[in-house]
Amino acid sequence: MLHIPVLLEPAVDALNAQPGARVVDATYGRGGHSQLILDRIGEHGELLVMDQDPEAIAHARSRFADDPRVTVVQANFAQLEEELIQKKWSGSVDGLLLDIGVSSPQLDEAQRGFSFSSDGDLDMRMDTTQGVTAAEWLRQVSESELMTVIKTYGEERYARRIAKAIVMARESESLSTTGRLAEIVKAAHPRWERHHHPATRTFQAIRIAVNGELDALRSVLDQAANVLKFGGRLSVISFHSLEDRIVKHHLRKPSANDDLPRHLPIKPAEIAHPWRTVGKWVKADEEELKRNPRARSAVLRIAERVAMPGESRIVEAPL
Repeated sequence: MLHIPVLLEPAVDALNAQPGARVVDATYGRGGHSQLILDRIGEHGELLVMDQDPEAIAHARSRFADDPRVTVVQANFAQLEEELIQKKWSGSVDGLLLDIGVSSPQLDEAQRGFSFSSDGDLDMRMDTTQGVTAAEWLRQVSESELMTVIKTYGEERYARRIAKAIVMARESESLSTTGRLAEIVKAAHPRWERHHHPATRTFQAIRIAVNGELDALRSVLDQAANVLKFGGRLSVISFHSLEDRIVKHHLRKPSANDDLPRHLPIKPAEIAHPWRTVGKWVKADEEELKRNPRARSAVLRIAERVAMPGESRIVEAPL
């Protein structure tokens, strides 16, 4: 299936990238957002693209081999600040784009193991050069931990039944393919949602656990305030409620209802906060949904980096 970038125009528009801007696309995928960013920043702009997927990085290096404006880095976006410090960009970035989750090429390639719709190796790693595969993880995880992962990361009502079925199955066979795992979950699930495969939530949960996705998301959001200049923009596209909840909570200013110490000498609303949210969240319109049904669950949130009281920033001038 052709990779179609989700919320392409809204996400890049939100960065407000002007000619000569310095921008980071920390989730390259197949470069749809990157290409539009390059169109906006002109001949004197600079773009750093990151991805942890070796196939995505190979695509980026081939696509932009002759473009001196582009730097390509293979890394998890949890390493964002580290990479930008090495490049002497930290604190001077005008725009940062995060398109969270699994990409269409990853879903469509059976051998990557992300999808239950076609049989393939049970891998699920975003970076296929390191870490344990989903098959390896399922062989050693306890039933109680597996249940917690499926319930928490998949928001699956029948997590206990599904975890028990997976553990029972692994005692008599090697769970090594996506097709077999999907069959086990399907048989254990007592109530199927209309238009949703019963293994959808379980596959999502295992993928998140194998890749440490939510911890990486929290980490990159913490780092975003350090790498953006004052006035710099952050665009974040998420695809399920767990991701969006983390993004929303991170970007909103603390309120009187937040869980803060009771005897704090200042009011919660007075706590310094580096973000100003820009507009409301954005979802795909009907025209985009006709072109790309996978955009249905996507949510875009936008924020601008603001200076906190007493905060100053001195960064090295661009070379």
